[in-house]
Amino acid sequence: MTRDLRSARYGAVLTFVLGGLMVGTMTVRIPALTDKLGLSESMVGAVLLAWGLGALVTMQSMRRVMARAGSRAVLRVGGPLTALGLLAVAFAPNLPMLMMAVAFFGMAFGTVDVAMNAQGSTVERAYARPLMNGMHAGWCVGAISAGALGSLSIALGLSFTANLALVGLVSLPVMVVLGRTYLPEAPAAGTTTRTRHRMPPIVYLLGAIMFFAFMVEGTVADWNGLYMRDELGAPEALAALGYPVFEAGMLIARLTGDRLRTRFGVRGMLTVSGLATAGFFAVVLVAPAALVAVFAMFFVGLGVATISPLTLSLAGTATGTPGPAIAQAGAMGYAGLLLGPVAIGFLSDATSLRTALGIGVVLGVLIALASRLLPHGEPAAISPLPVMEPEPAKAAA
Repeated sequence: MTRDLRSARYGAVLTFVLGGLMVGTMTVRIPALTDKLGLSESMVGAVLLAWGLGALVTMQSMRRVMARAGSRAVLRVGGPLTALGLLAVAFAPNLPMLMMAVAFFGMAFGTVDVAMNAQGSTVERAYARPLMNGMHAGWCVGAISAGALGSLSIALGLSFTANLALVGLVSLPVMVVLGRTYLPEAPAAGTTTRTRHRMPPIVYLLGAIMFFAFMVEGTVADWNGLYMRDELGAPEALAALGYPVFEAGMLIARLTGDRLRTRFGVRGMLTVSGLATAGFFAVVLVAPAALVAVFAMFFVGLGVATISPLTLSLAGTATGTPGPAIAQAGAMGYAGLLLGPVAIGFLSDATSLRTALGIGVVLGVLIALASRLLPHGEPAAISPLPVMEPEPAKAAA
């Protein structure tokens, strides 16, 4: 059983790594995509919206699917489909085909995003100790690797198509093999009927906290570089450092987050994380020079990094099986990732970009306040529950 659990844990972490790698690869090569198909900025926006809406639609429908099928079955289908979706994006010859490909990629990834977090919660329960932050660190590793591989591909002269096809072709068989490592959730009586209706109130509270945190992450990803260049006068190379530095802070926080959770508890960690996010985002906005703002971005990453893993971990303990609750909270959080950058755009048109980015400070305060409504102490959820062992190797295929 120990060996099976270790395999399940490594399989879950590698699933996060591959998710970050595939999504990150598409993102970092968007400039090459615009060159390939001659896309305008508005067309790129439409492409990204199709990807995001595809993921959101799937995530919104996953409650019932997860209750019936479980994370293992969903990952065994959704993982390879995501890799195939990346291949479809790579070879799309024109804008209409690209829109269909990115929508399919987004829908496939939406299933993986929910299911890999549910699988992480299942493994966490089996281990009877916090593990979710370490799994989300795998996402950061994948995203950073995507940036490094993208830069290498550009240096070697690889096209958008070749770069995405290479990652997709490597990810496809790995996702298939990882399907043999996943743990099935123990069935919970009555889950399929309850998930059709309402969740416990704590799930919606966690979804709201995650919504605020993802708004911060989306805001940094989409607007940080422009703010550094236009408001602080940073050269392009320095302005581009803000997001990687932010991701580095997130990686470090997630690598240490599980140990901190064991010591300080979820409620305390979320409160401190919200206050740190608000405080350091304020430093970014009042920074006298771009270099100071870039340095502060590292600490914003440290602050916000553990919020989504902690909320998803708690959501996974709110009901008999983790999948439906994680699907609900995750869909709420992902809406923040989509809506945050849009809200900044409208606010910056009405005021200024610096003023609009003040929403990051407000969101950090809201996270801290909402976290005070959570119960004290660790949930009974981080304790061993009956978990079935993975299938023998012969039957796993």
